[in-house]
Amino acid sequence: MNLKSQFATITMSQELFHSSTPLELESGEVLTEFDLTYTTYGQINDEGSNVIWVIHALTGDSNASDWWNGLIGEDKFFDPSRHFIICANLLGSCYGSTNPLSVDPKTGQLFYYEFPELTTRDLANSLERLRESLGIDKIHTLIGGSLGGQVGLEWAYLLGKRLSNAVILASTAKSSPWVIGFNEAQRMAIESDQTWGEKDPNAGIKGLEAARAMAMLSYRHPIDFQKKQSDFDEKLDGFRAASYIRYQGNKITKRFNALSYWILSKTMDSHDLGRKRGGVEKALKEISARVLAIGVNSDLLFLPEESRFISQHAQKGTYKEINSTAGHDAFLIEFEQLSYFLQSFYLENK
Repeated sequence: MNLKSQFATITMSQELFHSSTPLELESGEVLTEFDLTYTTYGQINDEGSNVIWVIHALTGDSNASDWWNGLIGEDKFFDPSRHFIICANLLGSCYGSTNPLSVDPKTGQLFYYEFPELTTRDLANSLERLRESLGIDKIHTLIGGSLGGQVGLEWAYLLGKRLSNAVILASTAKSSPWVIGFNEAQRMAIESDQTWGEKDPNAGIKGLEAARAMAMLSYRHPIDFQKKQSDFDEKLDGFRAASYIRYQGNKITKRFNALSYWILSKTMDSHDLGRKRGGVEKALKEISARVLAIGVNSDLLFLPEESRFISQHAQKGTYKEINSTAGHDAFLIEFEQLSYFLQSFYLENK
């Protein structure tokens, strides 16, 4: 495939990649075929040296310019007039890629609860299939936060010298018991929904509301709640913080489903870059790309010291820290700091 001619006149395009080659998963299960929806912005240059590959977080999608609009877009740090930007909806997610509500080619029925267990390594392998199909020989920068950062580390390990820079935001080389505990509590909420277990696309939807409410408490910081959700009148009920949490729970049900949420939260739990590679420290040392690990000083979920650990053990690691009261979500919000860190990182590594 001639990638340059394919995208020569395209500013933004959403495409579907279909792989008919079976994907063997870490669990031993096999996806006989799979789809990935992906979005591209801009054009690849003659040298193929301007590829920026974005990996979304747990409930994200391939439209990176929507949810990262302070970083991607015209006159932003990653500008389609200068960069070829690509983002794929992760395997297991419900925005066009193969997921539990897809048809199982072996049965002709929807997967539902028979969808196979996925790991971040499996997701990285599926992205590698897409890269190969597009004929992209090298990636200038791979960038992702949270789950996207975990997948990014796995893929950076696989890519070797095909990758120049990996930017890992608010993430970790191995999921901590703290993260796994939060995720399990959310899955318990989904399980408590009496519709969970039914073969219905809306199964577990009320449980998902409660799960997202829990998640929001881990994504933010108490100071952020104090600043934005305080009540200044005397009341006995109807508090702003309670309304906010309920709103966020309800909002997720309008755009996501409990089955994909379940699968991808389990994917996050199983993340361990060092599995069968001699441990996390050894695996990080084998990543040849320059690694910029960015932590958030107020992150209660992926602690800043976990990002610092990545930078300390990567061959060519750099650590930067976002100062914000927003908590874990700061990597989606603090665009000015992110742009400054990226600019400094690139200048230092010219």
